[in-house]
This record gives sequence, structure tokens and C-alpha cells, in this order.
Amino acid sequence: MGRAPSFLAPLAERPGGCRLRNTRAGTVLAERIELAADSKSRKRGLLGRDHLDEGHALVIVPCGAVHTFFMRFAIDVLFVRRDGRVVKCAHGVRPWRIAAALAAHAVIELPAGALRRSGTGRGDRLVFEPTMPAPSGGD
Repeated sequence: MGRAPSFLAPLAERPGGCRLRNTRAGTVLAERIELAADSKSRKRGLLGRDHLDEGHALVIVPCGAVHTFFMRFAIDVLFVRRDGRVVKCAHGVRPWRIAAALAAHAVIELPAGALRRSGTGRGDRLVFEPTMPAPSGGD
């Protein structure tokens, strides 16, 4: 028997065409999603940026720990299992810190305060919802 598909499947199918929603609270955490799924983009993360815009998120997969060394701003961090369940929330992680959750499959980095504003907490389930139609297979 195979492994259940990851909650990240819609994001992989429609890069740039999904929003992130908390199913319990019904709130949208981000409308613009950036995926860091290869070694180079996972290592870079948010380094070199001055901020993360409201409504934006960086999804790092696979990942169970992040650091904010050399960063210039604080972020909220969600640690999420393969099924989209939040296993840990880290609020306002300032530069020069480390945050981790061994059970996480992915990390979602958001602007500081996004978790509080969205009412997102441990145990909540997150989903990526397509915001654009699926690409056509041709006529």
C-alpha cells in the first residue's frame, strides 16, 4: 500500500496558483506561495531579503528545522506534517534563532504576526487551494 499524497500536491501542480487556508478557522494565511523544494532554494530560504510581504509564504520541503541566521526580520514559522496538520507554531522568530519540530515534513514561513491574525495553532489542518484553473491538456 502506498503513502497518502502530501497536502502539498495542489501546490506542486499549480506553482504560484494556490492560497494557504486553515480549515478549522476558515482563514487564509497566504495568497502568494513560494515553494523551496530543491537543495539550492531550501538553503537560501529568505536570506538576503529585507521583509516578507503580508499575504506571502515560503514553503520549505522536506524540512523539520530552520534558522534565521543572517536574516533581517522576524517571521512566524509553522511546522506541518505530510497530511497538513500543524505540529508546532513558532511566533515572531527573530534573527539569529533556530526553530525545529522532528515530526514535521514541511516548514511554512510567514510574516511575523500572521499566525495570530489567522488564529492558527497546533493541531489545525492546512490546505492549499488552487486559485487558478488547471492547465489545459491541449485541444
